[in-house]
Formats: sequence, C-alpha cells, structure tokens
Amino acid sequence: MSQTVVEVKNLVKRYKELIALDNFNMKIEKGEVFGLLGPNGSGKTTTINCILSLLNYNNGEIKVFGEEMKNTRYDLKKKIGVVMQDVAVFDELNVYDNIDYFCGLYIGDKETRKKYVEEAIEFVGLENFKKFRPKKLSGGLLRRLNIACGIAHKPELIILDEPTVAVDPQSRNKILEGITELNRKGATIIYTSHYMEEVEQICTHILIMDKGKNVAEGTSDELKRSIKNTENVIVDVRNLDEKHVEAMKKLNHVYEVKYMSDRLVIKCAGGRHNISHVIDYFADNNLDYDRIYSELPTLNDVFLEITGTSLRDQEA
Repeated sequence: MSQTVVEVKNLVKRYKELIALDNFNMKIEKGEVFGLLGPNGSGKTTTINCILSLLNYNNGEIKVFGEEMKNTRYDLKKKIGVVMQDVAVFDELNVYDNIDYFCGLYIGDKETRKKYVEEAIEFVGLENFKKFRPKKLSGGLLRRLNIACGIAHKPELIILDEPTVAVDPQSRNKILEGITELNRKGATIIYTSHYMEEVEQICTHILIMDKGKNVAEGTSDELKRSIKNTENVIVDVRNLDEKHVEAMKKLNHVYEVKYMSDRLVIKCAGGRHNISHVIDYFADNNLDYDRIYSELPTLNDVFLEITGTSLRDQEA
C-alpha cells in the first residue's frame, strides 16, 4: 500500500496582483523520485518554500507525512533534507565542520552525529577534502558538499533544487548516482532541474507546472505519448532553399518544419514511414544532404510543447 509523503491541495499564493500559485495540486508517494519541472516563473520555488513552511500562502492545504505542515512542526522538518540551488555553506568552516554543523541541527548525540557525518562525506566522495574550506573546492566539489550538508541527518524526504547546475560531467554523474542511491535506500526525493535528460534518467514520476498550475503529469513515457509530436526527422543539409522547406510541410503526417544553421527538423504526428517520405522528397528533387536520421520525442520536446518556447525571466 502506497503512503503519501507530500500532498498539496488547491494551493493559492499571491504576491499583490501576481498569482504565483493558482489552485495548485500535487501528490508525492513514498519512494518516488518526483521531478518538478516548469519554466522560470512557473511557481516551482514558491511551491517548495510553501511545503517547507517558509512562505505563508493565501489558501489551500499542505500535508507532509500525512500531517498538516506548519512553521512550528519541527518534528516534520527533521525528516526533511533540503539542497537549494544556491550553495549555502560556511566559508570559515572546513568540509567536515560544515557537514557536522548542519547535521547537528537535527542529531544531538555526538557519536551518532560523527557516524552520520563520516557516512555523508563518503557518500559524496569528499574523503580527501575533509580539511578543505569551501573556497578551495571546485564547483563540482562544492555542490557535493552542499548535498552532504542537506542529507547527513538521513532525512526521509529530500528536496533537491537544481543540484547539478554549472558542474563538470564527472561531478554531475556522481551526484546523479548519489540521488539514485539515496532513493534506493528509502528516501523520497523531489527533484527540480532544467536538464531534461537528467529528469528522464532518474525520475519515476514527473509534474510539469506553468503559471502556477499543474499542466501535465505522469511518467516520462506517459508524457511523451500525450503530445502531438511522435517523431522528429533531422536532416543535415546545406543551403536548402526556402521553397523546399515550405514544400515539406505538406508531406504526410508533417505538422512543423524548421531550418536553421544547415539543420532541418521535421516534426511528425503519427505515421510509420516518415523518414522514407523525406528521403523520397530529396531524391525526387535532386537534393543532396550530409546526413538524415530519426529521433523519438524527448522529455524536452514534451516540455516545450506544453509550456511553449518563449523565454521566461522571472522565478516564482
């Protein structure tokens, strides 16, 4: 039987005239790696801050571990680990002492805390950097320290907000492997990221929000099946005349064609032989190309189709 770890019902949060959350709903079950996605300004950060009771809200209900979340519920907060996008560690403390400090906010027994701190250091791979101060760490190591500070007390619910921003590929892989391991050990995880390939790789359930609302939800495969796009045919071709771009829009099952920087992208809805139709068009019109291939839609395609392609500047 599943156990609901976080339940958000009809949440409304206003900043004067701005409605940051508009009757937003979300339910996270125990053991999920829950991807919370949305453009800048969609309400992700506001949602997280409301769940943590760092923000008051105008209407709605939030339950964590089946109980109403309030700013005085330290018993519930003790079960939560938070790793925000902005690194929050003390520059004057070394790696070990930073982790020990944050762990000490929840774990009073010194022997238990020492054990937990050592395990957190090993978990994020900072054994050789215990005496280093944050300013001496690379960006990737600093992110791993940030994670260790948030998870050292062994929380049941872990909130990770963009934990891999601006890190090298090796550190990113280490972080993603660590998140999967935390989940395997029983932690429920809320994960936000703009790297869609990461979300697709580790998240068991995904919610896309926009303008303060839940606009789509499901597994990665379920979300992909919900959109119009079923296949992308990509052609590397130089100096393609605009008339051919327009003509290919009339091919069977094609609903969008874009040509930029010698790359032709043909979006299809349905059909089983779309790449053959494109190859035939090039042959019939004596057109040369460098490469042609087909791709199934990605989570990024889902995200862009649902939320649009225009730039967003604000974060709510």
